[in-house]
Parts: sequence; structure tokens; C-alpha cells
Amino acid sequence: MKLAFLGLGVMGFPMAGHLAKAGHEVTVYNRTAAKARAWTEQHKGAAKATPAEAAAGAEIVFTCVGNDDDVRQVVLGEQGALSGMDKGALLVDHTTASAELARELDAAAKAKGFGFLDAPVSGGQAGAQNGALTVMVGGDAESFARAEPVMKHYGRAVTHMGAAGNGQLTKMVNQIMIAGLVQALSEGLNFAVRAGLDAQKAAQVIAKGAAQSWQLENRWKTMAEGKFQGFGFAVDWMRKDLNIALAEAKKNGAALPLTAIIEQFYGQLNARGAGRWDNTALIDLLANK
Repeated sequence: MKLAFLGLGVMGFPMAGHLAKAGHEVTVYNRTAAKARAWTEQHKGAAKATPAEAAAGAEIVFTCVGNDDDVRQVVLGEQGALSGMDKGALLVDHTTASAELARELDAAAKAKGFGFLDAPVSGGQAGAQNGALTVMVGGDAESFARAEPVMKHYGRAVTHMGAAGNGQLTKMVNQIMIAGLVQALSEGLNFAVRAGLDAQKAAQVIAKGAAQSWQLENRWKTMAEGKFQGFGFAVDWMRKDLNIALAEAKKNGAALPLTAIIEQFYGQLNARGAGRWDNTALIDLLANK
């Protein structure tokens, strides 16, 4: 297929790469042109100067950028993707953004004769590089059926969650749960160290019981060693995602007391200049009080 991928950050760069490796004709765009050139040096494909140029002629246009405002600029701007897409094309947004934006994009796309899916992902940088992401998708069933085989090049689980916006709502559930897990893991590991336990043995035995989790098995060591740079999902991005969830909770009446507290903890890390550290740095607030 002829595809476009807009946004080549730590997630988008490898995701677009999987599409090219699978044999698709991929055209890319990135606000920092050097990143787009670097991508074309590693993969077969072309880079364009604007989202509209990259989207021209593509059957499916994928976006993966920072936040709601970034998506609006890349999709709805004067040189945005919608201004260059052909009738009948499909827009798939992998950005973690608000459900309100997803519904806005769905309406704008349909008004111009395009399909739309909101499809945030989970699995982090490693999941993107290994083609093992979880993709949560909102939109109509026909559009999902068109895009699912393509998204499976980087998604080990690609699931249709219902109408436009439901992908983003599902990602909010994901982030709420991860934040709670990371805080609990931080408190447990910090307790183990202060109690004089062997952190490795404690983590290994607990991972064989009811407290087992991906976060425990994959992050306990770096957390115990105070290593938070160069991998994983940044504090700033987690804080952004939790604020999206908290804003949605105000609309639907859901109580998120723990999430609200943890968002403040991430704010403390940001104030320490740790905004680009991995989100498991919550333990640093306990270990270095």
C-alpha cells in the first residue's frame, strides 16, 4: 500500500520503519527535517516538507505526535494532512490525546470524505522497536478493517474498542493503571531497601506471586539502581496523559483520587528537572527525600 507517516519521534520512527520493512511505500514527514532524512537513510521511502505533501496519494495516513495542539497543527493546519489527502483515504492517529480531539478529527475527516481512527498505543519505545505494541482503536468498523492488517506490522494486539474516541478513553484507563502500579512498585522497592532486604531476591520472589506485573519484571532493577535516563516513557509524557484522564474524569464523574496524587508526584519530578526521565522515577522521590 501507499502510506504516509507523520511524526518520527521515539515511537513513530520505528513504527514507520516496520511499515517500510513490510514492503509498503512509505512517505514520511517530521517537523524536524533532519529526523525525516535520518529515517530515509535507514529505510526505503521518501520525506516531504509538509504534512499535506506527505499525505498526497496515500491510502492511509498515520500520525504520531505530541499532544492535542500538535495533532491539530499536523492534521488541520493550512498545510495539514487533510488538505493533501485524496478522497476515500483513511487517517489514523496514534498520538495519545483527548477523546474530544478524536471526535473532532472524526467529524472533520468525514466532512471531507475521509475515514478516521483514533489508535493510541501502549508498549513504550521497546514495544515500538520490537513491533510489539498494543493498539487501542476507536472508529467505525469498516475503517478498522482496512487499517488493522497494516497496524499489525507493529502491533501484537490491535483491538477495536468502538466509536471514535473510545481508543483514547481506553488509553486513559491504561495510563491510570500504570501510574498506580509504578507508585506501588516504588513504595515497595523503597521499603525493601530500607528494611535491609536483598532487592533482587525480593523482586524475583514477588514476581512469582500475585503482585507480578510487567512493570515489576522489567523495571525493578533500574528503579532500585536509580537509573531513569535513555529508555522508557518520559515523566513529562505520563504527566500529560494523566492530566488528560483527570480532565475526562471531571466530565464523566469518575473518581480518580490516586491518579490525582500521582500526577502531583510527577509534577515534583518535573520541578527537579527530571521531566525527561523514565516515569518509574517516582521512586526517586522516596529514595532521595
